[in-house]
Amino acid sequence: MMMNMWFVILVMYLFGNMIFVSKYKHLLIVLLSLEFIVLSMYFFFLMFLMMLNYNMYMLVIFMVISVCEGALGLSILVSMIRTHGNDYFQSYNLI
Repeated sequence: MMMNMWFVILVMYLFGNMIFVSKYKHLLIVLLSLEFIVLSMYFFFLMFLMMLNYNMYMLVIFMVISVCEGALGLSILVSMIRTHGNDYFQSYNLI
């Protein structure tokens, strides 16, 4: 049972990385894939800390940091949509 959970966490992490690395056009999909990677890392830390019978206070700190990066990503997405009208990467001039 425990080996299946480690495998599921590994598959979640790899799928999140595959979506992030592949060439998607929208910023929202990239942000969702980053949140999926963070969720898989949260499950990894949960299983690891449960295996060691360690204090779960570190998970609270990790969750606070991940929520802050999610809010920052959404605020960047909203500001880009307000200024440019869409979230396509191809329509921005990066120079």
